[in-house]
Amino acid sequence: MLEKYAEDVKLVFKNFPLTKHKFARKAAEAALAAHAQGKFWEFHDKLFENYRNLNEAKVQEIAKELDLDLEGFNRDVNDPAKQKLITRDVKDGQQAGVRSIPTVFINGKFLKNRSLEGFQQMIEAELRRSR
Repeated sequence: MLEKYAEDVKLVFKNFPLTKHKFARKAAEAALAAHAQGKFWEFHDKLFENYRNLNEAKVQEIAKELDLDLEGFNRDVNDPAKQKLITRDVKDGQQAGVRSIPTVFINGKFLKNRSLEGFQQMIEAELRRSR
């Protein structure tokens, strides 16, 4: 969809670490630290691949695997600005009615049908509405 509607669509990612996953918040912090080195999506994907066994050692292993500057990464993981961003994202998600992840909104409207066709239909409807 991002390629097809390159001029009209942008992706906005918000953090919503689930409280029932004891390492979710730390994982979000680590992904944002990886973002500072241009590796957010790679780190994000590795976190989700390993969600069952996430811990500090696994996060460090992923950081090494992605060839991150570990000193900068570890400093950024504890950056208060990242803490603030995650807290804001969670509040935004709660206000929007997010109950699980992933949740998708298009122009602030909840996308129920997350198939390729569902995405396309809703994007096209929103584009027609805005034109």
